[in-house]
Amino acid sequence: MSDQDQDNPRRDFLRKSLTLIPVVTVASTGLGGSMLMATPEPAQAAPAKPAASDNAYEPTYFTAEEWAFINAAVERLIPADAQGPGALEAGAPEYIDRQMNTPYASGALWFMQGPFNADAPPEMGWQSKLVPKEIYRLGIAATDAWSKAFNGKAFAAQDSATRDDMLRRLEAGGSEVAAHFETVPPKMFFNLLLQNTKEGFFCDPIHGGNKGMVGWTMIGFPGARADFMDWVERNEQYPFPAVSIRGERA
Repeated sequence: MSDQDQDNPRRDFLRKSLTLIPVVTVASTGLGGSMLMATPEPAQAAPAKPAASDNAYEPTYFTAEEWAFINAAVERLIPADAQGPGALEAGAPEYIDRQMNTPYASGALWFMQGPFNADAPPEMGWQSKLVPKEIYRLGIAATDAWSKAFNGKAFAAQDSATRDDMLRRLEAGGSEVAAHFETVPPKMFFNLLLQNTKEGFFCDPIHGGNKGMVGWTMIGFPGARADFMDWVERNEQYPFPAVSIRGERA
């Protein structure tokens, strides 16, 4: 790692994130564990088409209001900067929406019988009666209600500084925030959102995120190449572009 990398907090954050998230499948953690290649469940009726380009992705699970929240939130969790595109440009919202139509999102992959212990270690598995798709639906509604109580605007309509502050408060999960979250713990919602955003930034493009392999390119990861072990011990930049599962090159 060069001195320039060490002086760049964003690159360091993303590099550390990658060490926790396998790129072909998602880590089997308490808030991860997506079965990315699982057969999708029947999709709900698609919401109104978001205002964007003609080729914009149309969500199949999130409503128009929820979709606006997802886009606004991931844009602040991994923002674009001089080092490259952020989670929004990388397609993390598409990745998250596509995950909502898999068995992962409905908890079909886990043991879902109580009792649930919120303080149990991650090795004990999922510890909530809520499943990811419910956490998103309830968490977005609670966040928007909290946001509107503050100044009448939904989360997506807030300026960047206000959104950053709200996300920090969600992460902390203090009593001020918890009062607005009666149906889902704010920290649980934030942790799931952050985990899935990082997954969407670093996954193989076949899953909807990491478009153009921007996440891999930023940290110098070679992607789904068959073999790159001869470069692991070298103190120099990997010279070849990242390759996706489909064989696309960055």
